[in-house]
Amino acid sequence: MNKIKGGAVRDSALAEAFLEMLASERGASHNTLAAYRRDLDDFRESAGRLADADAGEIQRYLTALAGRGMAASSQARRLSALRQFFKFLVAEGLRDDDPTATAERPKPRRALPKVLTVEEVDRLLAVAQEAATAPDLTPRKRFAALRLVALLELLYATGLRVSELVSLPAAAGRAGRPLIAVTGKGGRERLVPLSRAAHAALDDYRAAAEVLGKIAGKWLFPADSAEGHLTRQAFARDLKRLAASAGLEAAKLSPHVLRHAFATHLLSGGADLRAVQTLLGHADISTTQIYTHVLDERLKQLVNEHHPLADVEVSQ
Repeated sequence: MNKIKGGAVRDSALAEAFLEMLASERGASHNTLAAYRRDLDDFRESAGRLADADAGEIQRYLTALAGRGMAASSQARRLSALRQFFKFLVAEGLRDDDPTATAERPKPRRALPKVLTVEEVDRLLAVAQEAATAPDLTPRKRFAALRLVALLELLYATGLRVSELVSLPAAAGRAGRPLIAVTGKGGRERLVPLSRAAHAALDDYRAAAEVLGKIAGKWLFPADSAEGHLTRQAFARDLKRLAASAGLEAAKLSPHVLRHAFATHLLSGGADLRAVQTLLGHADISTTQIYTHVLDERLKQLVNEHHPLADVEVSQ
């Protein structure tokens, strides 16, 4: 049972005592104290009381913050302020219980993955193909350019993780085989289909590689590295250079963004979520479901930007 009776005057006095403790014992700055005061005042205005609030009021307050659209990080800061305040009351013998003890910390919303549009992927592939077919390239430069085209076509056609892509075996996709076997996280194996464009890019790449004697070992993309194949970092570097040439923001483009594009474009075209889960090698479908949220956000953006009532924001 609480040892205090509450009341606005009492609440203010206890809040000030708490803030004085933060300043004197913890060296809290003026800005920090001001933020704590705002958080405590906001709760008191919402609940109608502060020092003798109960657990139900704490949880209802957090629910109300989420309803306002407040970010999870801001909700968590409010809860932290309340927790420290009530711990102070308990330590001072002014309460027997801490009503924040059972409150759940607000979970931040999972960030949506960056995704390229179909047009941006087409531009990226076109620029890569143009670079690979430029006249007067040396055999070594043509090999490097065709390797990048093959990597891009494979990645966009399959949605492989970059580590799976660069470590494909030399036999992958040979003789027009429609599927490639991939060993993913946890040693899980899956079969992934190849598109005609990916097969054609592989054929061109292999032809250029044979000129240099590059395809004779274990890996499809051999390189002078500790692993014996092209590294993730080298591919990411080449991809950023290509993005700059294509007029895309290089800092926001990575192999993983192309994996995201693969999944999102499949779903937007009507693909089944379970099928996309299998292709991506996700153990849990909840991981795949993030791409449905990407589509939702893009649809909202489309309406907000192009609807005649664009000033009326569409929300979920």
